[in-house]
Amino acid sequence: MAVKIRLARRGRKKKAIYDIVVADARAPRDGRFIEKLGSYNPGTNPAFIVLETEKAVDWLLKGAQPTDTARSILQHEGVMLRKHLQIGVIKGAITQEVADTRFEEWKSSKTDRKATAADSLSQKKETERNAKLEAERKVNQTRAEAIAKKNTPPAPEVVEEEVAEVEETAAVEEETIAEAPIEETAPVEEETTVAEAAETPAEEAAPVAVAPETEAPAEGEEAPKA
Repeated sequence: MAVKIRLARRGRKKKAIYDIVVADARAPRDGRFIEKLGSYNPGTNPAFIVLETEKAVDWLLKGAQPTDTARSILQHEGVMLRKHLQIGVIKGAITQEVADTRFEEWKSSKTDRKATAADSLSQKKETERNAKLEAERKVNQTRAEAIAKKNTPPAPEVVEEEVAEVEETAAVEEETIAEAPIEETAPVEEETTVAEAAETPAEEAAPVAVAPETEAPAEGEEAPKA
């Protein structure tokens, strides 16, 4: 009779748990089985595995063939290594003490690796948790600032109007001070120009008045000839 080591499903639809069983190869997947070797829960991180190593090694030595998933679980738990060492003991290649020593060494190193992986996983979870809390803190701070800004009454505009009036008054005073000298000097220049203009025609008119007196006799002499 062909015997297989495989998984039998149980549990809820989306949270399945599997039993590691020894069953007839012709039996349905979740049907009757010969013996239960352990359980496997892939829903946790890391996966939760409970396995009776000695029974699994015994069934492997009897010729039971594990499925691919079951083989991965057995390798993870050191069952396949234990089977290999036990075959060496049966063939006389090594003694039982040597086989047990090698298996214990592998088991201790496996425990150290599991502890390191667990520490790394916990640190990663802690980092992700801190990052999430920091993001939530920033969101809450931004939200609080927005609410405070919304609830703050607007500043009174009277002060701004008074400041604007003071600035306009100062600007008007500056313009008045700047224009005052121009208004005072402009009439003086105009008067000076008018006075010079009045003196110039008086000087030019003097020769014109003398000219007709000298030419008058000439006109009187020529009259009889006409």
